[in-house]
Amino acid sequence: QDSPAPDATGVPVEEEDPFFRVPVNKLAAAISNFGYDLYRVRSSFSPAANVLLSPLSVATALSALSLGAEQRTESTIHRALYYDLISNPDIHSTYKELLASVTAPEKNFKSASRIVFERKLRIKSSFVAPLEKSYSTRPRILTGNPRLDLQEVNNWVQAQMKGKIARSTREIPSGISILLLGVAYFKGQWVTKFDSRKTSLEDFHLDEERTVKVPMMSDPKAILRYGLDSDLSCKIAQLPLTGSMSIIFFLPLKVTQNLTMIEESLTSEFIHDIDRELKTIQAVLTIPKLKLSYEGEVTKSLQEM
Repeated sequence: QDSPAPDATGVPVEEEDPFFRVPVNKLAAAISNFGYDLYRVRSSFSPAANVLLSPLSVATALSALSLGAEQRTESTIHRALYYDLISNPDIHSTYKELLASVTAPEKNFKSASRIVFERKLRIKSSFVAPLEKSYSTRPRILTGNPRLDLQEVNNWVQAQMKGKIARSTREIPSGISILLLGVAYFKGQWVTKFDSRKTSLEDFHLDEERTVKVPMMSDPKAILRYGLDSDLSCKIAQLPLTGSMSIIFFLPLKVTQNLTMIEESLTSEFIHDIDRELKTIQAVLTIPKLKLSYEGEVTKSLQEM
């Protein structure tokens, strides 16, 4: 095998993976890394709680906002989104391509973002057209009537999600100048469906001391991609979903094991390496029946980033 070519100092330089040379893939990797950062911050607030996030929805709202931000704010947003490492002058055009790809009908994934401004703010006309072109959205001005504004926001959510989500918020926060809205809905379909007759209540370990009974789906002859990470002491399984999607499970080898090492290892590069290295096997598979939802704000988490 060829070794990496040295740079001017004589130190070998690792060649960039061809996958990340494609602008839309590089952008997707940046958004993923933002998402992992957001997850880690969010998880640190309540280590024992479930965390459900749609990084794309949050990132889309922030990226759209950066179109009209002054230089300092734009730089702050771009650093959080890892844009400063991309060197792509057409980042917003590439974002449009990314959105079209991940929200294609066969993906069963819907995502929408919107920027809502306090009525006293003046929006630059030069901001509206690029926003609509790259992000297919227009800014909304609050009326100042909390009840009407709340109704309008939730009506927008219902329209964007085709009724799959009834609302995005219970109230409009007071004293705000800009409200970033992000909403997402995903209904994954297994390529190989589980037999519902084999779903039963089984033990699920919340931690070393707590165990609860949850519905567990089982397949004695499941076809999946599998690997063992000895450094992280965990099993990794990747199951295919329709629409060229997949879901990755990390299972610690011991119930007593802390998940921090796994969580800290999550990067787009790590997941890309996993995708290349897992091997297809047939195995006995038992996983919890998944139905997750979340409603809330991520302002505090973003402020910590």
